[in-house]
Amino acid sequence: MTKILLVEDDELFRLGLRMRLQQESSLEIVAEADDGEQAVDLANRYPLDLVLLDIGLPGIGGIEACRQIKQQHPTLPILVLTSRSEKPLISKLIAAGVQGYCLKGIPAESLILAVRSVAAGASWWDQTATTEIRAAFAGNSLALAIKADEPLENPLTKREQEILALVATGKSNQEIAEILYIAPGTVRVHVHAILQKLEVRDRTQAAVLAIQKGLVAPELLTSLKIGNGEV
Repeated sequence: MTKILLVEDDELFRLGLRMRLQQESSLEIVAEADDGEQAVDLANRYPLDLVLLDIGLPGIGGIEACRQIKQQHPTLPILVLTSRSEKPLISKLIAAGVQGYCLKGIPAESLILAVRSVAAGASWWDQTATTEIRAAFAGNSLALAIKADEPLENPLTKREQEILALVATGKSNQEIAEILYIAPGTVRVHVHAILQKLEVRDRTQAAVLAIQKGLVAPELLTSLKIGNGEV
């Protein structure tokens, strides 16, 4: 059973969302919040598998709530469900440590799949967010919320760079294995090595660091055709 904290200040929307999610026998809404402070408090009080959270919250706001929840519960997945889609928001959400982003209006079946995927440890990014991440890898501008430090000496092998580039575009281990003609188990080993070398907790943080520090060689991006929808 996936235990969910539902955070939404629109009471009617929250009610409809709760009713739809509870139709799924594997999902359970264990707590609800309508502002950022309450979300942080409830995340501390309940054993949770996922936080489903809106960004436009009263009080400290959704992004700050994400940061505080992640500070206290680094492994607790957060899936953002919002009506906002401006470009700077995407980088702020990634920097705050969220694992997924969906726009309100997403088909119910897709939202259920996103909830299950993020709760299981995967990332789920709306098309808008995916486009922005790909644009960054293709050499276009992405205004990141965190200012990049001095360039970092690249600790990654060429194969690890290839895998990181594909991770950043949301590819699963199975998809990466098929693209690179290697075993899924080999991909898992490489991903673990990447996280260890970059000293990050998850795939999303690794992708952000790669964008900020230029850890993926441009020639690899060209060969993998990142950003053109051809991988």
